[in-house]
Amino acid sequence: MRVIDSHTEGEPTRLIVSGGPDLGSGPLDARRRLFAARHDGVRTFVLNEPRGYDAMVGALLCEPTAPDCAAGLIFFNNAGFLGMCGHGTIGAAVTLAHLGRLAPGTHRFETPVGIVGVDLRDRNTATVGNVPSYRHRAAVRVAVEGLGPVTGDVAWGGNWFFLTESAPCAITAANIPRLTEAAQRIRAALARDGVTGRDGGEIDHVEICGPAPPGADARGFVLCPGGAYDRSPCGTGTSAKLACLAAEGALAPGAPWVQESVIGTRFTARYAAGPDGTILPSVTGRAWVTAEARLLRDPADPFPNGIGGAA
Repeated sequence: MRVIDSHTEGEPTRLIVSGGPDLGSGPLDARRRLFAARHDGVRTFVLNEPRGYDAMVGALLCEPTAPDCAAGLIFFNNAGFLGMCGHGTIGAAVTLAHLGRLAPGTHRFETPVGIVGVDLRDRNTATVGNVPSYRHRAAVRVAVEGLGPVTGDVAWGGNWFFLTESAPCAITAANIPRLTEAAQRIRAALARDGVTGRDGGEIDHVEICGPAPPGADARGFVLCPGGAYDRSPCGTGTSAKLACLAAEGALAPGAPWVQESVIGTRFTARYAAGPDGTILPSVTGRAWVTAEARLLRDPADPFPNGIGGAA
């Protein structure tokens, strides 16, 4: 299997460019379900140790169904499959440019939750025009073990997020273990209380929001579904944040919003009004290709599909 690795503002993406599972040519959401049902060993093979690690996000390069799309992408991580991934889309665009398959300019990518726009600015910079995003519930309060009452919004940015009003400690790299534990406890409290997204969608991302550092508008810590924190500011999380700001009237359409990650990297985002009360976010970030590799599977390997993957 041929893969190319990149990182987007610190967050890794591993793109499968050949040798992935044959999922046919149906809609991307149907292909994602087929991937999960019949080929989950490929996901663990690509991302689990010893070939990968918890923070890595995978993407399968697919033929799109829409004729005006440059590529189709199915995203996955160490815990399962994702609807959309902002940093992964930026990473995929930069990787396709590295391969000579994508020139600077405006393109469209197909994902399981809809078509997104990609404006490749240069060899490292891209803007993703994300799927329509919205705040689902405001000021939801849950009692969290060890933290007390925590208030936040439930919002969709391509994945479901709970975005807190405040942080239990400073959002710094030194506090990553403490922030991780807090976010895990928040997610457990949401599940316990039956707090979900629309139509019962699982809230699998928690974004702990903190005050703005110099030169940015906010700093956040995002816990991803598999327990790893996002090294980037999180593209779908930033989209969810914009949806909350727009719902509050706290950010005007077209105004820039600089979101900083726990490690100090940044995305610049804006939004336009969308249909039915949604917003249309755009998120700009940078990515770098870090490796080209062929992943090998030896039948004698005691972990042929990675540690924790089914044989």
